[in-house]
Amino acid sequence: MPELPTTARGAATRRRILDAAAAEFAERGIAGARIDRIIAAARTNKAQLYGYFGSKDGLFDAVIADLSDRLRNAVPLDADDLPGWAVSIYDENLRHPELARLLAWLRLERHPAGRLMDDAPDDEPKIKAIEAAQAAGRLRQGDPAALMALVISLAFAWSPVSSYHAAWAGEPEEVHERRRALLRETVARAVAP
Repeated sequence: MPELPTTARGAATRRRILDAAAAEFAERGIAGARIDRIIAAARTNKAQLYGYFGSKDGLFDAVIADLSDRLRNAVPLDADDLPGWAVSIYDENLRHPELARLLAWLRLERHPAGRLMDDAPDDEPKIKAIEAAQAAGRLRQGDPAALMALVISLAFAWSPVSSYHAAWAGEPEEVHERRRALLRETVARAVAP
């Protein structure tokens, strides 16, 4: 059973491993990632990596959980402002494009169909918030989970896994502003009662 670090130094090493693994997995996927490259980038050794994460798959799971937590904490859902939530997700994808790539690898290598992550503990409060806004007449009726999925999909339209165009932070700000405006308006129309 993997163990959590008990010292500040151990926590720092674990963080370096997560960051190095996120970059490696985002670039090469689960199958293509190499533990030797991860430990070299993290300036650690295999014993520490396996001690903290158990296996390569355990490390990938930890990376997905870590980046998903970062996204959830950076972009909390506001059921009364789903257009703003979508724009915040767009902006977070600009800041951290590796999450979308990692989710794409997760879809390709582990979950080709169905829910991408079955154990998303924060979904229930979000769904309840959407249900409450629907009951109050502030959002369109329909399956709240499907409505949330639609908004997330729109927010990821220009993510690094887009089939049309992947946005990047280096594009002119006016381009991002046009996309944000279009995204905000499209989501507002899609969720209007």
